[in-house]
Amino acid sequence: MTAILGAGISGLAAGHYLLRKTPTLPLTIYEATDRIGGWIRSERSPDHGYVFEAGPRTIRPKGPAASNTLELIEELGLTDQVYSISSNHTAARNRMIYAKGKLNLLPNSLGGVLKTVPPFTRPLYFAAFHDLLAGRSKTPLTDESMYSFVERRFGKEIADYAVSSMLCGICAGDAKQISVKFLMKDLFEREQRHGGVIVGLLKEALQNRKKKQPKSVKKPATQMARLADRAKAENWSIYSIRGGLQTLPETLATDLQAKGASIVTGTKFEELTFDGDRVVLRVDGKEQLLQHLVSSIPSYKLAKHVQKQHPQLASTLSSIPFVDVCVINLRYRRGDLLQQDGFGFLVPPIENLPILGVIFDSCCFDMDDNTVLTVMMGGAWFEQWFGKNPSDEHLLGVALEHIKKILHIEQQPDSYKVNLLRKCIPQYTVGHQDRVKAIRAYVEQHRLPLSLCGASYDGVGVNDVILSARKNVETIQQ
Repeated sequence: MTAILGAGISGLAAGHYLLRKTPTLPLTIYEATDRIGGWIRSERSPDHGYVFEAGPRTIRPKGPAASNTLELIEELGLTDQVYSISSNHTAARNRMIYAKGKLNLLPNSLGGVLKTVPPFTRPLYFAAFHDLLAGRSKTPLTDESMYSFVERRFGKEIADYAVSSMLCGICAGDAKQISVKFLMKDLFEREQRHGGVIVGLLKEALQNRKKKQPKSVKKPATQMARLADRAKAENWSIYSIRGGLQTLPETLATDLQAKGASIVTGTKFEELTFDGDRVVLRVDGKEQLLQHLVSSIPSYKLAKHVQKQHPQLASTLSSIPFVDVCVINLRYRRGDLLQQDGFGFLVPPIENLPILGVIFDSCCFDMDDNTVLTVMMGGAWFEQWFGKNPSDEHLLGVALEHIKKILHIEQQPDSYKVNLLRKCIPQYTVGHQDRVKAIRAYVEQHRLPLSLCGASYDGVGVNDVILSARKNVETIQQ
């Protein structure tokens, strides 16, 4: 028997790929809470035509990990439920940051890069000149913070306003702590090899031109690649699923159960012991002998259960930090409250505000005649702004104060939801890749029948955790 810890999207995806590989495999998924889906949580209001998302709400369609997710969606029969937003849509083109006391629309065309756009004091193309003049780093680096790298190569303004705010939106993290390899690994490695990012791009482009490339034979599209091809042809920017993103884990769970897998919710495993090439898992006072265990739960939770047998592994697992995020959904019974349509805005940390940003949900998706907003607060600065145990009333008050200040919406919302998400997003701080490498090396060296997947290790986005599940279970020997 094989068991999976955690019925979030990565744990459910792990079950999907295990059963695709071995359809007759006895499989049980254990979930400590009373629901599946993990941090994906959609609250639907069919009577009023809107959806509140407490966690992820959209997925990006580009790249290998994205293609893998689109393939999964096809396999689950959800193609007709996909709701896409093209790159020409207002929500894709209009992305803003709040800085220097006002909302600033970020450039979305070449013309915007060539002129000075607030809050920047010079045209953005100057960042390329900064990189060319910066020269090689004084000593070779194996890793550094996103902020340090961008400031060195492209200037302080890009680091303060562009990259720092972007990380607030992606992982609620501090660019001065997050590893450059999290988002800019290729650029960082080019700089280390060639002495500069632009120089590296130019050199590699010339090298590729000199290589004689054989004529490629166009492969016929497989059935499972059709949605990815459609996303490319229709120039999708982002997409979601009708009824909220929670439809994806719900459909995965239904499909797994139809194939014979058991999903047990509201059950915490009590003890985990490795016994040779087997795993002893005690659940509800009963011991189960497993051939293999897949853990998709946060690394710090797994660390507690391997501490006794493998303290070194536990130490590295628990060294991956997590942050708290407050997500507040607001719904107004008017569809014309926003002065500027768009995806929303982010707030760079240099502004010293308690909110990370606001998503304009009703601009992205059809919410009938409602204005629906999501306010994100806290992250790496949660305790600094809110202390350890803030009340829902206080958190809501802070959100509404800034909605009034920035968006000039003075009326009270007709409905709202305060979601305090404790330790919900791992932080890939400097050295993260080495930590993950050490964790997996330890598992391999000690021949533990254990596979690790999920946001703690291989990326925090929906695409990342699904691909993490696939890669790490396809190597399991049954």
